[in-house]
Amino acid sequence: METYMGAFMEYLQMSKRLSSNTLQSYRRDIGQFITYIKNNSSCDYENITPSVVLGYMLHLQNEGKAAATVSRSLASIRAFYQFLYRQKVCAYDPTTELHCLKAEKKLPQILSSSEVNLLLDQPSGADLKGIRDKAMLEVLYATGIRASELISLNVSDVNTDVGYIICRNNSKERVIPLYPDASRALKKYLTSSRTVLVRDNDETALFVNVNGGRMTRQGFWKIIKVYKTRANINKDITPHTLRHSFAAHLLENGADLKSIQEMLGHSDISSTQIYASIVSNKIKNVYNSAHPRAKA
Repeated sequence: METYMGAFMEYLQMSKRLSSNTLQSYRRDIGQFITYIKNNSSCDYENITPSVVLGYMLHLQNEGKAAATVSRSLASIRAFYQFLYRQKVCAYDPTTELHCLKAEKKLPQILSSSEVNLLLDQPSGADLKGIRDKAMLEVLYATGIRASELISLNVSDVNTDVGYIICRNNSKERVIPLYPDASRALKKYLTSSRTVLVRDNDETALFVNVNGGRMTRQGFWKIIKVYKTRANINKDITPHTLRHSFAAHLLENGADLKSIQEMLGHSDISSTQIYASIVSNKIKNVYNSAHPRAKA
């Protein structure tokens, strides 16, 4: 590694005529990235994937680094891997897919894993509302679905025995795994809370309010705010924050981008109608190996 780093520094000095301070910045940025790889990835620096690089960018952002610092780090890493690719040290450049990351575009705010755990631990689970709130928060972080998708779920969209939900959006649907704690929280809500809260036996909504009707976005927003205050988390948390955190934590734990995009239901992924009885083994394996709470 030091041999290639020295050759890269020499290349920058000779061809780019960079100052000593700039060269040190390159060395520092790359050195910090290599340390991150050693501590957080099973890959060697010669064969990392784009998701490892993006995971590191999100890691920096989660540590409170400025957008300009994150962008500069990416520029240093890109220059290094372009050099390694030209020297045939690497079979490909893992930074080519990340060309859209710019300093002026702020990365979404995410919670650390410890902050997520703190937030999810706030509902006591001792009363009807607490049991419901616990299930909603667990499902939201377990799946990364949007708040609008969460409150649109029907009872028929969940399978707590196998551990998945079916999320429908317009004419498309996707099946997303649930880690065990989320399945247990959801099963407890269905058996001991929803049956009391709901007043109309024909109500199809999964999550209902105290009046027995479908939970609203405004109502769920208030729930998030209450538990954010109780957890004493000094970040502006919205339902979408947990969606961003879900994706970032999967990336940081080695999940590939395509699988995450599939779980999130991004429009740039070609979606296929998925039936409730079929869950992609690849998606389940990626989820179980990369989701922080799936390992609990």
